[in-house]
Amino acid sequence: MSVRFVETSRLPTQWGEFNIHGFEDTQANKEHIALTMGDVADGQSVLTRIHSECLTGDALFSLRCDCGNQLDAALKAIAGEGRGALFYLRQEGRGIGLLNKIKAYKLQDAGADTVEANEQLGFGADIRDYSMLQPMFEHLAVNSVRLMTNNPRKVRALEEHGVTVVQRVALHTDSNPHNEKYLKTKVGKLGHMIEGGAQTDPYDS
Repeated sequence: MSVRFVETSRLPTQWGEFNIHGFEDTQANKEHIALTMGDVADGQSVLTRIHSECLTGDALFSLRCDCGNQLDAALKAIAGEGRGALFYLRQEGRGIGLLNKIKAYKLQDAGADTVEANEQLGFGADIRDYSMLQPMFEHLAVNSVRLMTNNPRKVRALEEHGVTVVQRVALHTDSNPHNEKYLKTKVGKLGHMIEGGAQTDPYDS
């Protein structure tokens, strides 16, 4: 495996104090991080979020997606429990990269939805890879999670890499006029579970 642990340090945030763990993927030439709070290596199931980088939403407060709101909600939830983990993966735009994401936005401005835009650029609807998670989870000694996600693919990805998902925790955030079509497309074309239903449900693989 090309992913190696680099270092851990304290990371005080507005939600509380986390530990930040750095990992380097030497094959893909990417850097990923994990934030943890409390003892996540005690053998108990860990409240966890797998979050793919979204510079526009996470750092620039874009209203075109729900990514920044989900990041905020996940960190609040972990801080509320005093224990949990957030894995931040460097795969912008569901894997197509930042500049291609801007091109996709331009196509969306012309009427395409988020899936159609990616496909018009020659990409799949979602080309993210989650294989880097296995060594990250192993390093942190986490093998059982309560996963905060609306995306069933993330549940399957963790199970495929040896992590038990005991519960899917829905991560609903408010929509706005700029992301309503985006959210409907994630439900209709990508299988996300966003609208309606309970906030949490057990996952049976």
